[in-house]
Amino acid sequence: MNAHTRIQDLTVDNLLATAIERAKGLSNFGDDNYRQALQALLDALAGEAELSQTGLYLMQERLVGQLVNRLVMEDYLSRYPEITQIELDDPLVIVGLPRTGTTMLQRTLAVDPRFYSAAWWETRYPAPLEDETLAVPAKRIAQAKAEVELMAEAIPQILAIHPLDAVLCDEEFMLMEHSFLCAMDAYANVPSYTRWLDQQDQRPVYTQLKRMLQFLQWQKNQRGEPAGQRWLLKAPQHLHTLHLLLDVFPKAQVILTHREPAQTIPSMASMAHTLWQMYSDNPDPKAAGTQWNSRMARGIRHTMQVRDQHAAERFLDINFADTVAKPMEVLETVYAFANLPFTDKARADAQVWLSQNSREKRASHDYSLERFGLNEAQMTQDYMEYRARHLSANH
Repeated sequence: MNAHTRIQDLTVDNLLATAIERAKGLSNFGDDNYRQALQALLDALAGEAELSQTGLYLMQERLVGQLVNRLVMEDYLSRYPEITQIELDDPLVIVGLPRTGTTMLQRTLAVDPRFYSAAWWETRYPAPLEDETLAVPAKRIAQAKAEVELMAEAIPQILAIHPLDAVLCDEEFMLMEHSFLCAMDAYANVPSYTRWLDQQDQRPVYTQLKRMLQFLQWQKNQRGEPAGQRWLLKAPQHLHTLHLLLDVFPKAQVILTHREPAQTIPSMASMAHTLWQMYSDNPDPKAAGTQWNSRMARGIRHTMQVRDQHAAERFLDINFADTVAKPMEVLETVYAFANLPFTDKARADAQVWLSQNSREKRASHDYSLERFGLNEAQMTQDYMEYRARHLSANH
């Protein structure tokens, strides 16, 4: 397959065959319903996404790459069965709308070696590449850095929205995509796939995620990195499927971050629309806004419901304003919640990190509701209950 691929060549069988060839004949993709999910996605890509020639090529490479990762991982798991025995049931998980301070919080905590976290390069390339040793993942890191540079060139506005860095910890969204049961509407306009997704049992997203985290942790151990005590995770995606996260990781603790949706939703719509531009020639900003707003409103409602069904002490609420204004106090609260002593070393390391990575060092990012087909009346309707529960004290 090359840059002249036609959309009709993008079939499940072609993708699987290409992946098997690239993985030198490995053929075990794992046993979840990846074929059915891929088919639903490809139908939507063909019918709705209006992929450009470049977009078609990028999308196909993305999907083939994920299939290759699955093949390589399954091969490792069969040769080293101890990988799936790694205990991993108590991650500390940051969940909130994008733009609510989640990245800042995660990266500050990740400075502490007691937490395992995944760098962007690890989520993009979770499996060793050809002619690369487990001890030295140099090829993956180099590829990830090149890709981040390319994105920064192609869509410079992305860096104001999300501070991409190949070697800093990032969310596990790209790991979750390996189930093909995850928000592909981040990359392209595929509303029928999203509707299909809402009807599916998305448990494989989390069973795959757990296996991938075990695989990453095993690789860290092979590289001689210090052993952590628990994983630190973060993804807005969990808002939609929090019940499954808590089920697959029975001792998980969840930090919920809060901020006024009218400030976060247009910013997030802008990020989706920006990414869509990599895959399609002139995607509609209003379609991005409407879809992402309804997804996030649905996710927030789901999270509030799930929370009501679980013990209150599994959750910690953090306000964006506090993360920005008094980060050390917020960290104090997080460490107490996670039952970890906030040591002098952890405190000093966090302070150094914060002083070097304040939000002021980043370009500002400002978008209106209207550009994305949204308005205040819609926000009031969609987030009334959420605002009443989590934001009323600040209004």
